[in-house]
Amino acid sequence: MPRKTIVIIGLLIVAGLLYFKDDIETVTSGFHVKAVDYQAPAKTVWLDQNVSAERLRWFYHADQGTRTFGIPKEWFMALEQPTVWPLIGAAPRLSETDYLGRFGFIPDTVIPGKADPLPIGFATGGPMLDANGAPFRNPHSKAAMNGIGLTCAACHTGSFNYRGTAIVIDGGPANTNLFEFQKSVGLSLLLTRFWPGRFARFAEEILGKDASLDERMALRGQLDLVLKQYANINTLETKVAANSVEEGYARLDALNRIGNQVFSINLNNPNNYASHSAPVHFPRIWNAPWFSWVQYDGSIMQPMVRNAGEALGVSAELNLLDEAKGLYKSSARVEVLYEMERMIAGEPPSPDKGFGGLASPKWPENILPPINMDLAKKGGELYKAHCQECHGPAIDSKALPPSEAFALFKDTKRWIKNEAGQPLLDVELVPISHIGTDSAQAEGLATRVVETPDNLKLKDTAFGPALGELVEKTVNYWYDQNKTPPEDRKRIDGYMPNKIQAPLAYKVRPLNGIWATPPYLHNGSVPTIYALLSPVKDRPASFWLGSREYDPKDLGYVWKDSIKNGFQLDTSKRGNSNSGHEFSNEKRRGVIGPELKEDERRALIELIKTL
Repeated sequence: MPRKTIVIIGLLIVAGLLYFKDDIETVTSGFHVKAVDYQAPAKTVWLDQNVSAERLRWFYHADQGTRTFGIPKEWFMALEQPTVWPLIGAAPRLSETDYLGRFGFIPDTVIPGKADPLPIGFATGGPMLDANGAPFRNPHSKAAMNGIGLTCAACHTGSFNYRGTAIVIDGGPANTNLFEFQKSVGLSLLLTRFWPGRFARFAEEILGKDASLDERMALRGQLDLVLKQYANINTLETKVAANSVEEGYARLDALNRIGNQVFSINLNNPNNYASHSAPVHFPRIWNAPWFSWVQYDGSIMQPMVRNAGEALGVSAELNLLDEAKGLYKSSARVEVLYEMERMIAGEPPSPDKGFGGLASPKWPENILPPINMDLAKKGGELYKAHCQECHGPAIDSKALPPSEAFALFKDTKRWIKNEAGQPLLDVELVPISHIGTDSAQAEGLATRVVETPDNLKLKDTAFGPALGELVEKTVNYWYDQNKTPPEDRKRIDGYMPNKIQAPLAYKVRPLNGIWATPPYLHNGSVPTIYALLSPVKDRPASFWLGSREYDPKDLGYVWKDSIKNGFQLDTSKRGNSNSGHEFSNEKRRGVIGPELKEDERRALIELIKTL
């Protein structure tokens, strides 16, 4: 390229930047993207968790009706990464596997030789609406454009590496940084609009080479509308930033984010936008359909309210403003949510087989170091002394006698029945005054209130009950539109009523598979099982999240070394406390047992590997 041409292009770029300087600075102020480096593992393995590869492939990409990024899939696949390099020519695609891996998303290679182009937890949806509620159409072909959104698999599929092998944990906690990825999409859209040459490439990809100028301008108008929506959300985020706690990798303030989507964005009410003050570690979901209450604070009873609420939280379309279009009309797909729940649940628990459905993972001794069974058997006795009262008898541990494998399921005092007579584990809710862990998540649900218009006919302004009723009305709208009979409604609802509570307590559950679910406590404030078994004074006051490397000795992610663009969790901040659930000889709130000696902690760790 001649030197004179290069100089002219450089001057045009500078002029463009100066012209759009205010617009770019305004919208990008909250879009500094932090993502760790990613190197694809040499090998990826799936453990046998009682679900076929074909069924998992469906689960990973089943369309729940979500529109998480506010753009069509066609746009998502055409966007370039949010970088200005190279200055001349196209940047790599946003949807490249290695780039998405930097945010913790897992490539879907569950079926050998048939990799899916989208990572686990991304689903292609049906025709979507734009931010004004109009059909989103391609300006050239006039065809409806399809949505793309996250599914529950995005947050509830885990993966960690050990010596070059990635181990996928289905139903385990994700190690993703969703907030940073959302910012990445926003910045990519912004650069598409303003960076020289990028919109032309985008328009050619979406519209084709023969698109007219008017069609290109219509596409630009669609892009401007999306950017306006992103800028509005950025304004709301800025408003609550002072009281928010950074979530980082492996955590999300899920309930507050669901509330913000529904009561602020869908209702167009900035007053309802709350800070992200209580991030939680993504919970493991195996066996959860058979619990009496779910969520860390035991706040939700009905499976369909839980699942439909999740779909609305990751931006399923929901009409709360235009009565002519049907209040509570939503793109959330109730039938798919039910089918996903059935896959996880399987057959009801039984005294001779335990839980069915998605099984908790077994320690893979062909990949991770072998279990010290002599030490594990000693840990079994310690478990009975220190853990069993709350968490119940250990399930199917080879460190314990075979006669004890399913003792939990024979202890009738721990079980109740749903409306169909099926068994439910009646999970215990331990008051925060006793367990002593961070109270922000429970208190946030108990104290948050929302404003709602009269025509929605919601009975309560308390956040939890209002959300439960709103989700129920959304599901009922779907039932009515599909003429679902009463008995089928009960079945799809899981034979459980829509009960919401906000106790200042956290639930306990069996520990099967806990070895594969770092970091620990409900807020992810303790990096390893070893640290969790230690007194609070010996737990790290801060540690790094973002690494995928697994520590099979202490059971957790490798956390001590600084990680470029990782997340340093500071336990001194509200919402991040690592106190409570403590074994110590000191008498104070949160101490649940005597201090464990080094060999006792190691014995319990070996036992936990067998669960």
